[in-house]
Amino acid sequence: MNNSMNKHAFPVFDGHNDLLLQLWMLSGSPIEDFLDGTMPGQLDYARMRQGGFVGGLFAVFVPPAHYVAQMLNISQEQAEQLSALEITERQMALLHELVGRSRGRARLCLNATEIENSIHDGAIAMVIHIEGAAALDADLSQLEGWYQSGLRSIGPFWNLPNAFGEGINGSFPGSPDSGPGLTQAGRQLIHACNRLGIMLDVSHMNQKAFFDTAELSDAPLVASHSNAHAICPQPRNLTDDQLTAIAASDGLVGVNFGNAFLRDDGKRESDTPLTQVVRHIDYLIEKLGEDRVGFGSDFDGTQTPDALRDVAALPHLIDALRQAGYPDSLLEKLCWRNWLRVLKQSWG
Repeated sequence: MNNSMNKHAFPVFDGHNDLLLQLWMLSGSPIEDFLDGTMPGQLDYARMRQGGFVGGLFAVFVPPAHYVAQMLNISQEQAEQLSALEITERQMALLHELVGRSRGRARLCLNATEIENSIHDGAIAMVIHIEGAAALDADLSQLEGWYQSGLRSIGPFWNLPNAFGEGINGSFPGSPDSGPGLTQAGRQLIHACNRLGIMLDVSHMNQKAFFDTAELSDAPLVASHSNAHAICPQPRNLTDDQLTAIAASDGLVGVNFGNAFLRDDGKRESDTPLTQVVRHIDYLIEKLGEDRVGFGSDFDGTQTPDALRDVAALPHLIDALRQAGYPDSLLEKLCWRNWLRVLKQSWG
């Protein structure tokens, strides 16, 4: 492995981050800022290498218009005129542009072997993931083109309804049983992803859509950035029944580092101790087994504990797990091998 990575860091493949959203929203030269290590937020190349981050699923996400207006300093009307398709395809293009400008420091990966080779060579392994399929029409006309452009993972929902069903949109404490299941178009999307070999992400699915997917899909059920509802009853976290279904499918849960998804009280305060992350990991391993748990940080998309302020702080979590008695063999599974296993099964 390339020695430019901090020799004290443990390699981490991450199931979810929002770097592409940041690149799309920032003015100036954000790709150069990322590669130069001067980008604001929680992720850039220098801090990835410092923290042991070797790759992950990079989310393409279309935020609500009011958020776009605020971040881009434009009017609500102007924000509403930006199409979901335009935003989605621009973020995909930004990932390709970043890879092209990286001089080999980052690679677009289309299969598990390419991820393994990238990790071995010391490049950041980048997988295109869609979070919320608002830009995809009910006929799925863009899906195969996106697949050819590198799309390998899709979460059909965020919090808002779309052509495929409804995501979870509820307050703490609450149940994930918050709406109807998949529409007919949603059912067709599940089958199309299975056919193409696109991993399905059940994070943000409400309970009915989750179990519709479990019934329809012949691939592992993967929640890229969710935690245990029994510990933190956020509607977005997974109930024991959902965890049972994920285990039965030989799927995986990526632990979300967001304070609101970790804390018993559901608050966003950043004084959340790392023992709370370890507590969720302990619980998920108990329910799923040690081969079905990974990390899904949600960096650049949520507020994280002070001790996990950005990607450079990943060694702090590894140290906390070691202090909790986790041997290196299990850490290796949690940090990257389990993700490689489930991606290989999902993609064929």
